[in-house]
Amino acid sequence: MKTEIKKVVLAYSGGLDTSIIIPWLKENYSNPEIIAVSADVGQGDELEGLEEKALKTGASKLYIEDLTDEMVDEVVIPSMMMGAKYEDYLLGTAFARPIIGRRLVEIAKKEGADAICHGCTGKGNDQVRFELAIKRFAPEMKIIAPWREWDIKGRDEEIDYAEAHNVPLKISRETNYSKDKNLWHLSHEGLDLEDPANEPLYDKPGFLEMSVSPAMAPDAPTYVTLDFEKGWPVAIDGEKMKASDIIRKLNKLGGDNGIGLLDIVENRLVGMKDRGVYETPGGTILYRAHEVLEMITLDKDTKHMKTKLAVDFADLIYNGKWFTPVREALQAFAVDTQKHVTGTVKLKLYKGNIITASVTSPETLYSENLVTFEESDYNQDDATGFINLWGLPDTVQALREQGKL
Repeated sequence: MKTEIKKVVLAYSGGLDTSIIIPWLKENYSNPEIIAVSADVGQGDELEGLEEKALKTGASKLYIEDLTDEMVDEVVIPSMMMGAKYEDYLLGTAFARPIIGRRLVEIAKKEGADAICHGCTGKGNDQVRFELAIKRFAPEMKIIAPWREWDIKGRDEEIDYAEAHNVPLKISRETNYSKDKNLWHLSHEGLDLEDPANEPLYDKPGFLEMSVSPAMAPDAPTYVTLDFEKGWPVAIDGEKMKASDIIRKLNKLGGDNGIGLLDIVENRLVGMKDRGVYETPGGTILYRAHEVLEMITLDKDTKHMKTKLAVDFADLIYNGKWFTPVREALQAFAVDTQKHVTGTVKLKLYKGNIITASVTSPETLYSENLVTFEESDYNQDDATGFINLWGLPDTVQALREQGKL
C-alpha cells in the first residue's frame, strides 16, 4: 500500500486515464475518499453522464466547475493579443491547464483534502502544467501522478484494467486516440498518428469532431465580420456578445468550412518530439482577424517587437509557467500595445482557407493619400536625402576599399 491518504481531489475528465484512476487509488492508497472535479472548459457533451460514472466507480462526489469564461478572458484573449503560438500550435490544451489547476487547489482546500491527483502521462507536458499551478497555490500539497507509479504500460493495458474493474468506457481499442477537447480546440494523438508517415484520416466519419475536411466543405464561401475594441473581440456579424460566445459561433462557421486543421510534430517540454493533429476552427479565425487588424493599427517597431516576444509568451504557456511574474509583465506589454487595435475585419472562409476581404479602423495608420500611385502630399524628392543617409555606412565601406578615405 502507498502512504495513507484519507481524502484525494482528482482532476476527472471521465476519459480512459481518470476513469481507472478511481479504483486504482482505492486499491493503492488505503481506500481514501475520492472527490472528482471536472472542469467545464467548453467541451460540451463530454460532460454528460459524468456524475453517475464517477459515483459508480467509487468517487464520493463530483464537482463540475464552469471555467470557460475564466479560461477565455484570463488566458485565451490576452494570448491572442500577444499573438502567441507554439510552433504554429494555438495552445488549446495549455490554455486550460492553469485555470483548472487553480480550481483544483481551491476545492482541495475547501474539502480538506490530503492530496491532489491527475491522470497526466509521465511523458507529456500536462503533468508539468498542472503541478506548477498546484505548487503556486498550495506548495505543501501532496501530488499523486499514477502514470509515474503504476505498472500499467500503455492504453491497451488501461483498457484491460477498466474491463477487469467494470469501469465503463466510451472508446474501443480501435478508436483509442488520446484526445483533449475544450471550447478552443480538440487534439488527437496516438494510434496511427504516432507514425508521421500516416496521413490523418480527415475524411473518415467520426475522426473530426469540430470540423469537416476541407474537401467536404461547401463549394460556396462564407463571410464573417469581427469587431474589436482595444484588441478585445466584441461582436460577430454586427452582434455584440462576450468573447466565449464569439468563439462558439466561430467554431461553427469555421468547422463547417474546414478551417483550423493542423498536423504537426512539436517539441515537447520533456525533450521528445510528438505528433498531434489539432482542430481549432474558431481560434484560427479569431487569431487571423486580430492579425489583420493589427496590420493597419500597429506601428512597425511595436509589431516587430511583439512578434519576437510572442515566442517567449507562447513558451511560458506551453511550459506551464502561466502564474509567473514574467508572464504578467509580458501580458502587460501586450495589453498596452492594443490601445489602438479597434476596428472591423471581414474574412472569407472557403475550403480550409481564410481570405481577407476587408479591414477598417478609426485608429488606422494606413493613409491612402500617402501610398497612392497617383498625385499625393508625399514629396518623392525627400527620398534622395533619406537614401544618402541610410546608405552612408555602405558608401564609407566602399570608399575604404577603394583607398579614397
